[in-house]
Amino acid sequence: MAALDEVFKAYDIRGTVPDQLDANLCRAVGAAFARFAGTGSVLVGRDMRPSGVELSRAFAEGVTSQGVDVVDIGLASTDMMYFASGKLDAPGAMFTASHNPAAYNGIKLCLAGARPVGEDTGLAEIKAAVATGEPGPVDGRRGTVTSHDVLDGFAGHVRSFVEVSTLRPLRVVADVANGMGGLVVPRVFAGLPFRLELLYPELDGSFPNHPADPIQPENLKDLQARVTDTGADVGLAFDGDADRVFLVDERAQPLSGSTVTAMVATVMLERHPGATIIHNLICSKAVPEIVREHGGVPVCTRVGHSFIKAVMAETGAVFGGEHSAHYYFRDNYRADSGSIAALVVLELMSREGRPLSELRRPFERYASSGEINTRVPDPQAVIEGVARHYAAAHPEATQSRMDGLTVDFGDWWFNLRPSNTEPLLRLNLEARTAAECDARVQEVMAVMTGGPN
Repeated sequence: MAALDEVFKAYDIRGTVPDQLDANLCRAVGAAFARFAGTGSVLVGRDMRPSGVELSRAFAEGVTSQGVDVVDIGLASTDMMYFASGKLDAPGAMFTASHNPAAYNGIKLCLAGARPVGEDTGLAEIKAAVATGEPGPVDGRRGTVTSHDVLDGFAGHVRSFVEVSTLRPLRVVADVANGMGGLVVPRVFAGLPFRLELLYPELDGSFPNHPADPIQPENLKDLQARVTDTGADVGLAFDGDADRVFLVDERAQPLSGSTVTAMVATVMLERHPGATIIHNLICSKAVPEIVREHGGVPVCTRVGHSFIKAVMAETGAVFGGEHSAHYYFRDNYRADSGSIAALVVLELMSREGRPLSELRRPFERYASSGEINTRVPDPQAVIEGVARHYAAAHPEATQSRMDGLTVDFGDWWFNLRPSNTEPLLRLNLEARTAAECDARVQEVMAVMTGGPN
């Protein structure tokens, strides 16, 4: 069970190959998932990591050992898997380690309709079944394996989120970082009026150019340089499995996930007046403000796709965004898609006829620290100490325990929450100016490292 604890995370299964994640484990997970899903077929897809061929094949063997059929969708982005799960109404397993380095691989599971499978929605049960060595092969019928190509269907589905007639011939540079965007992005953009240039389009799970982790500023440098050199209107940076996208404007300046969430929200509210928009609790305060100003209903959730998708289902929300650049659409089976978000922003740019550096300004009202990770021996003890300190020193501030600790002073706020997988505390802080933001970060860090008060 200790070994399983290393790879079974809050939202997926992930580890290094083959020491943490190997064919035998994937075969057992496949059998357990087939039993858990309880349907006649399971979709299986994989990203470009070389280990995905063997691991996905072993998973399929586990599924078919239970008399359940496998539909192999082959090379895919994660949002393409979610589309297939929704369109074909079947559970799915996507083999990817997303933005992690080349030595990693993993499995993202979903039920029919792209419903999430996380620790509280089935992953713990699957882990327990694997730990006990059950289920073994069933007697009688063995499942079959067939192939199904969903790429063209997915590309058409993504394009359906925009009014193609409004699009202008914007110059777009997309850094797909040798990830699945190299397969998906050209097909999505086919037939659209954009002038698209791809950086590192070759599918290569060794990531020879730079890590496929665009949340790290150093991994945007090649994109920023190319945008500047070519005079492009916008740059798009996709992560390894292409379900997230980060944007840079024509001045090569990055947009935060909060800014993109607010921008996409305004488009969704034009089409669905009065709709509910989801944002997670580390998004900028600008997001709920802008949603209200455009007649929408903002709803705050915990960080993580399983929470956002659940709240979207409960509220009927048309769109949800995370500061980490995951963007969820009701009409995409409530799943996230970097490609859809990118097209919606490009449509907005086309309609407005203004450069992105101008278009972004009304959506950026505060200064943000970004996510600051600090390794501590006992994250929960530090959180409790910080909570006591601010309750005593600033009784006027509101505290929330929705996800870690959020303390809101009105003109600035911070969230401190533990990592799901490491002894880390993640600090996100926002204030009205950059100088105040920096000063408040130093203040909170001092309270954290000073120990409980």
